[in-house]
Amino acid sequence: MNIYQFFQNRPFLKQLVITFIGFIVLVFVLKTVLKVTTNHNQKIEVPDLHKLSIEEAEIRLKDLNLDFKVIDSASYNPTYPKISVIEQNPEAGEFVKAKRKIYITLNPSRYKDVTIPNLNGRTKRQAISELQAIGFIVGNQFIYINDIGKDVVRGLRYDGMILNPNDKLPKNSIIDLVLGDGLSGTSEEMNQQQDSTSQGGE
Repeated sequence: MNIYQFFQNRPFLKQLVITFIGFIVLVFVLKTVLKVTTNHNQKIEVPDLHKLSIEEAEIRLKDLNLDFKVIDSASYNPTYPKISVIEQNPEAGEFVKAKRKIYITLNPSRYKDVTIPNLNGRTKRQAISELQAIGFIVGNQFIYINDIGKDVVRGLRYDGMILNPNDKLPKNSIIDLVLGDGLSGTSEEMNQQQDSTSQGGE
């Protein structure tokens, strides 16, 4: 039997065809299994969650077969709704696989509280600088009282209420300064001079 006759043998051809088909089927099965187990080439675009409530973000992510986790609260941003998504990782537009966890940061419901410092006896300029440095807003309508120290801090007010050192207010609260008018000492000196003049005349 020569080589040509060997390859013309029907049982051999049948085995060859079966082997080839089996190989093709095996490759297809392996590719399918790998695709399912590793999500090969599966890409999901991360949605923009900014300014969404936690409930809205959860619905949006579940619809895309994505998970999420709240990791932190940021500093309060008044341009975002309260308790809404202010940051996310991965960012919107990135592509991830199914079940990928999206980490989100929420906007607090208000500014954080800041402790009121003791400013009694400070100058107006010093008090303004210190209050602004820790996040407060100083009102431009100053309250003056009769006191020898001109523009010296004699108290703090918030919405008409007296503030004491170590009280707490939300950051960005407007605080009014109570200042001395510098007139008390002058008036007392003038009265004393007038009394001395009157006694000398007698």
